[in-house]
Amino acid sequence: MRPLFFVLLCLFAASAFAQQYKWRDADGKVRYGDVPPPGVKAERLKGPSTGYAPAPAPAAAAKKDAAGKTLTPEQAFQKRQEDAAKDRDTQAKADQAAQQKREHCERAQAALRTLESGQRVSRTNAQGERYFLDEAAVAQETEKARQAVQQSCS
Repeated sequence: MRPLFFVLLCLFAASAFAQQYKWRDADGKVRYGDVPPPGVKAERLKGPSTGYAPAPAPAAAAKKDAAGKTLTPEQAFQKRQEDAAKDRDTQAKADQAAQQKREHCERAQAALRTLESGQRVSRTNAQGERYFLDEAAVAQETEKARQAVQQSCS
């Protein structure tokens, strides 16, 4: 009984590794099988996987730097880390510059709103004394504030 079971097992295992084909029959349906009918154009399908992946080619795995020098995987990793750090620094500087521009714009808009509000505007001189601006000085300051808004907020 055991030899018969072993023979059947071998037959089933062999059929699992048989070549498979794909074709269209006369009705236009796609059919699959290990033996295509005669006179039909059959497409050979990929064989069963052996479970082992082919090793990558050494030349394909090697990376090169900008000068064309071949890098080891460790060197390639370090280079990617350095490039990422440079990108983060560049982005941080750009974000900081954008934040400063927003703050300058907000301050310029606040100063313009104050000058255009119609309220009396005061300043403090070098001695620490407070004085009020006359209409001509307010108009001059308003024009400067409009220019500052235009430069900072554009």
